[in-house]
Amino acid sequence: MHITDNENLRTPIVCVMGHVDHGKTTLLDRIRGSSVAAGEAGAITQHIGATEVMIDSIIERSGASGMKNNFIVPGLLFIDTPGHHAFTSLRSRGGALADLAVVIVDINEGFMPQTKESLQILKRFKTPFVVVANKIDRIHGWQPHESASFLETYNKQSERVRTDLDNKFYEIVGELYNSGFNSERYDRVSDFQRNIGIIPISAVTGEGIPDLLMVLLGLAQKFLESNLHYNASGPGEGTILEVKEEKGLGTTIDIILYDGTLKKGDTIVVGSLGEPIQTKVRALLKPNPMGEISAEEKFQNVESVTAAIGVKISAPNLDDALSGATVRAANPENIETIVKEVQEELDEVQISTGTTGVTLKADTIGSLEALVNELQKEDIPIRKAEVGDISQRDIIEVSAIEDPFNAVLIGFNVKMLPDAKEKAKGADLKIFQNDVIYRLIDDYKDWVKEKKEKSEKTISQLIVKPARFLLLPECTFRQSKPAVVGVRITGGKVKTNIGVTDNSGRVVGTIKGLQLEGENIKEASAGMEVAMAIDGPTIGRQIKEGDVLYSNIPEKHAKVLETEILDSLSADEMETLDAFLEIKRRDNPFWAK
Repeated sequence: MHITDNENLRTPIVCVMGHVDHGKTTLLDRIRGSSVAAGEAGAITQHIGATEVMIDSIIERSGASGMKNNFIVPGLLFIDTPGHHAFTSLRSRGGALADLAVVIVDINEGFMPQTKESLQILKRFKTPFVVVANKIDRIHGWQPHESASFLETYNKQSERVRTDLDNKFYEIVGELYNSGFNSERYDRVSDFQRNIGIIPISAVTGEGIPDLLMVLLGLAQKFLESNLHYNASGPGEGTILEVKEEKGLGTTIDIILYDGTLKKGDTIVVGSLGEPIQTKVRALLKPNPMGEISAEEKFQNVESVTAAIGVKISAPNLDDALSGATVRAANPENIETIVKEVQEELDEVQISTGTTGVTLKADTIGSLEALVNELQKEDIPIRKAEVGDISQRDIIEVSAIEDPFNAVLIGFNVKMLPDAKEKAKGADLKIFQNDVIYRLIDDYKDWVKEKKEKSEKTISQLIVKPARFLLLPECTFRQSKPAVVGVRITGGKVKTNIGVTDNSGRVVGTIKGLQLEGENIKEASAGMEVAMAIDGPTIGRQIKEGDVLYSNIPEKHAKVLETEILDSLSADEMETLDAFLEIKRRDNPFWAK
């Protein structure tokens, strides 16, 4: 169905996102399949990486034929990239490529890390969305009514089944609330800007799908009218979904064209890892209609395409094209400007890196951005962030970093190249790989915590800890060589073979032994009274009964105690350290700093 030229409204782009097993593909198959099954020629068009459902088909399936004239959008274009293609990689200039999003949740399982990740991304891009609570047909005792609207099928269920569904439904409402969103069942929402609509459906039986399509149309109409105007005769602009090899065509790019028109023979500028690529469109390819899949050729050649549409571009030199980057048509007059703009857009991807930190690799610009965003929230420093698989060069670079906490490679949805795998075997670095951002970050944080605890333990064992003790009156058992005296530990832990300083910070001897009730012991802690042998001083000369003495902490150790492992000290150890540092810094304020 074509809109008259003065309207020039393109189809809204809808992205379906959520956890891998919660039914994204089944939902898209259902939307496609039932439209095809309805036998309406042209009700549905299969694009590259997208499916277009025409407005006539949506209206008919919703049983609301009288409403056709209420809508001016031509239909809905569903992006159906594989789940791993994070919504973030679908960017257009100035924000997200998708106009609307559907977050799919299994009503029986509730939220998963990927669901939460999707919500954070939508929040960041301020994209309007609805939540689909899928798999209502799996609720115990559910009686399916093929393709019925949700309310129609809900009202036919037993009271027990309805109560069960309501309970599960409100758990999702609670989860959304915890993520910062108010939500309610779609039929109870009067203002979709204030509340997220939740639509219970079954992608398998089609129940609730008419409601989903109508709500999406309504949202598109309400929020997006101003955003959907495109210039039909303007130069094409799109976003790369995937870069892939096609037999007989070499490297091709699958793109979603979101503005203007693209023609065979056009010069295009394509975002890449290096300088933007300038090339000419050799062929524009669309899938053959569904009924003709048996045809020899998978694709049909077309002369031109107009937004919004998914299309495959065959052109020379596309090897370095980048998923998530922009594709723009250009002419000799404006090509330099466009190259500059595409480059700036890639440079703009907010990845501020420092001189130290972890190294990131991700599959697309968008997912790299999302990963950086989450790491920055956690105050994790980043040394380098790039798109692409983990290479041998990455391994060499990262393993040369001295700080073990920075000799880390974090890979989101990327492979490790064979030579990199080989190199990593003997290399001194830590590699994290996953296709869920939250999991990557949690794994990294757990590892850091464990490593810190281990190194703190090692440091603790080697470092002289703060200790303070009082020479008890009338408890001198021997005056010298070594002096033996009764002491009370008033702070920290005293150990043998540690130097002793007096109240002026002067070293007066070394602790040679500790005894408790005649038994030799290795250490004595705050509150204990023990006999101590001190080699060096004579009691009555260098030290005397009633003196407060300290274990002598070497300057290097004092620095580590104060800057690295202060948290691991007990309250009385901290207090003792403060008192010792105060003595040492009387004459030299910069001691151990």
